[in-house]
Amino acid sequence: MYNRPMRSTFAALLMLIAALPSPADEALWEQSKALAASLDDRCLAAQVIMTGIDGRGSLGSVMADILKDVPAGALMLFKYNLDTSKEEIRILLSDCSEFIGGLTGIPPFVAVDHEGGSVHRFGDGVEKLPPALHWEEQALSLGREAALAELGETAGRSAREIRDLGINLNLAPVAEILNDDNRAFLDDRSFGPDAEFTAAASAVFVKAMEEAGVGCVAKHFPGNSAADPHSARSIITDSRDTVDAMVTPFAVLAGGGLAGIMVSHALIPARDPAAIASLSPAVMGDWLRGEMGFGGFILADDFSMAGASVRELSPEAAAAASLAAGADMVMAWPGNLRRVHREILSAMKQGRLPRERLTEAAARIIAAKLALGIRLVQ
Repeated sequence: MYNRPMRSTFAALLMLIAALPSPADEALWEQSKALAASLDDRCLAAQVIMTGIDGRGSLGSVMADILKDVPAGALMLFKYNLDTSKEEIRILLSDCSEFIGGLTGIPPFVAVDHEGGSVHRFGDGVEKLPPALHWEEQALSLGREAALAELGETAGRSAREIRDLGINLNLAPVAEILNDDNRAFLDDRSFGPDAEFTAAASAVFVKAMEEAGVGCVAKHFPGNSAADPHSARSIITDSRDTVDAMVTPFAVLAGGGLAGIMVSHALIPARDPAAIASLSPAVMGDWLRGEMGFGGFILADDFSMAGASVRELSPEAAAAASLAAGADMVMAWPGNLRRVHREILSAMKQGRLPRERLTEAAARIIAAKLALGIRLVQ
């Protein structure tokens, strides 16, 4: 049972987000499953990987050779790719999408962290969104409905701008509720400590983005503690009732047309005392899929982070184990892309990662692409 707020304004927002196209639409889902099942092992294993790319302005020969071997299902962009003119960004992203689409028939997601505030990957030519916490301040000064309306307008305008550049996936919003434990890590990246407002603001952000053709990946389910997962293990020691209440915004988004949810590397003993969230069938399968009914794709956070370190697993092996545990997509840096791909193929051949599980994962990714209007290459 999740503590979903029942105020009339919030109920209206739930109706709005529920109206978004769902990645789990039956006809679309059947098409996606058939397409995933038709992929050979190499392309199937590549479809579930999100990778960064080197350089900017054009797809270099070295990166092209890597992508030819591993035509990744998603590309993730950073400031070193985007701190240039809009025209150079368009050329780079068009080249990448056409290159991968020509190899597999399935164009990649082109993703960026576009949260606002300090998490801004572009140069001066692209609008910088306010930090998420700004909208809580606006709600206190203008009222919630006015703040949410302004948020929707701002997010929609920004989505149209980045979609014009060729970006179709935003690794945002942060749907975690701000609290005393995670404040040191999240700072102003959260919409604030109020569960209702965080859920409503997240829903408005997602709706505005997805209506402009930019899918959203809400993060970081089910949450984080004060420890920065880039450098240390995050452990949330709260009771089951407390952690269930903590994920209220994710529960709201899971019932709408949200493309994806990023799962954190936090250890949540109340849900699984043995495995971090990104390696836990209890967290990803029983909780997120089963109890919350999420039908989009699950993206595991970067396994090269220190907080994801598992003594007996390399980052590549952890990525394959995450897919087996219920994730649908994992991250890899360009220099590690071939190794992650080989490990996924090896895990599949050895039975550690059943092909059926990998096909389901790829189908969820393809379904999200089709729901956003990403066209297959004939």
